[in-house]
Amino acid sequence: MKPLFKGKHFITLEDWKKTEIDKLLEVSVDLKKKFYNNEDTDFLHNKTAFLMFFEQSTRTRNSMEAGIAQLGGHANFLDTSTMQISHGESAKDTAVILSSYGHGIACRNCFWEIGNQFLNDMAKHSTVPIMNLQCDLYHPMQGLADLMTIKEFHPQTKKLKVSIIWAYATSHKKPISVPLTQILLFPRYGMDVTLAYPKGYDMPDWAVEKARKNALENGGSFTITHNMEEAYQNADIVIPKNWGSWVNNQSDAVVDDLLESYKSWKCTEEMISIANPNVHYMHALPADRGNEVVDSVIDGKHSIVYQEAENRLHTAKAVMAMTIGNK
Repeated sequence: MKPLFKGKHFITLEDWKKTEIDKLLEVSVDLKKKFYNNEDTDFLHNKTAFLMFFEQSTRTRNSMEAGIAQLGGHANFLDTSTMQISHGESAKDTAVILSSYGHGIACRNCFWEIGNQFLNDMAKHSTVPIMNLQCDLYHPMQGLADLMTIKEFHPQTKKLKVSIIWAYATSHKKPISVPLTQILLFPRYGMDVTLAYPKGYDMPDWAVEKARKNALENGGSFTITHNMEEAYQNADIVIPKNWGSWVNNQSDAVVDDLLESYKSWKCTEEMISIANPNVHYMHALPADRGNEVVDSVIDGKHSIVYQEAENRLHTAKAVMAMTIGNK
């Protein structure tokens, strides 16, 4: 497999042409088939990637570690609290050194107004690809897996009604990076995207403007509503997920009066019933069960969350194979 994008950073899908994203999806599908058929995929033989995590992770860490092993390489997991970064070492120095030791650097840093800048600082000084495992603004690995999952169930995405819906949760103040990535990516595939949230949980103005531009250029649409029921109405895909009020309130408090005033924003059987009869429920996981969604929905016939989670493996492998491959 020829690494067509060797050396290219993977920080936001906005930096990737649609044809390039299509190629990543094509490779993801091929690697998934090979995984099911137990075929060897030794495309990263003797390659090393460093996985830096400022936060906890289940799917992202394991899809990357398992993925590079299945591609014949090795992943070094780095808890940044045990690195010199915790003592103030710069992104530049970290990137220069780690890129001299291996073939790729992946990083999760979701600190508001810090994470994306940190990744871009590393990219300026790294001699190998920097891969974003989620920052304060983007989650391209999740976005790619979401798109792959949608296309598995809906090969024709033109005019597909997709609703990205804020949901109540108390587990932690979550980044905006998943919904922000989705509102930028899905309109590029001609989807009719609705973003629904209660006032106070806005996306940045620049992201809204870019989502509208992406929709206009690709035959889709982008709509904002503050009415939850409107977003569910006749939707083909619903993605009810919590995100924090970072744009308007930089406090890291998990629960506040604003959050508590919107407990009714929950994905229930009643909400699902007003969507398309064949609607699919998606979530990047982990879901705050009982708050964001009731068990009967996430465990029910409309849910495709486990397929979505599995696809994190195949898309991660595609990104690594195409950017740090052997030849």
